Amino acid sequence: MEKIKLYLLESYNELVHKVTWPTMSSLMSNTVAVLVASAILMGVIILMDGGSNALTKLIYGVGSN
Repeated sequence: MEKIKLYLLESYNELVHKVTWPTMSSLMSNTVAVLVASAILMGVIILMDGGSNALTKLIYGVGSN
């Protein structure tokens, strides 16, 4: 039980005194960057999926059109 108490105390101490938390403006700009990158990646994946689907239909003549 003493080890758990020591672990929790040290964890709390580290979070309060040693961790550098981001500012709200930094957090917001990083969030926007992640959302933009995710949207770009989603677009690339949609294009690749559509292209591979069209190529498969062209080669095998399968699919609904």
